[in-house]
Amino acid sequence: MANFVLNAVAREEAVQGKGSSRRLRLQNKVPAIIYGGAAEPVAVTLELRELVKVLENNAFFEEVVEINIDGKVESVKIQALQRHPSKNTPMHADFKRA
Repeated sequence: MANFVLNAVAREEAVQGKGSSRRLRLQNKVPAIIYGGAAEPVAVTLELRELVKVLENNAFFEEVVEINIDGKVESVKIQALQRHPSKNTPMHADFKRA
């Protein structure tokens, strides 16, 4: 059983949307969202390099992942992953609280 831990930064509403997401991707970051459970959805930003590294392991898609958001840890499972059509790099990730 592998432990997956990702570091993330919460995004406020001013830096959400199509334009902001494109700017994040130019900085080698991946926009993502965490939803489900009793808490409100949280928009976060992940490092592309970290995400690509954990995606190499197929167990990432089956196991519970810990996301460290500014010191607070969320236990989640990946729900959806959008990739670039030709480059196959991650463009957006959806995580559901476990």
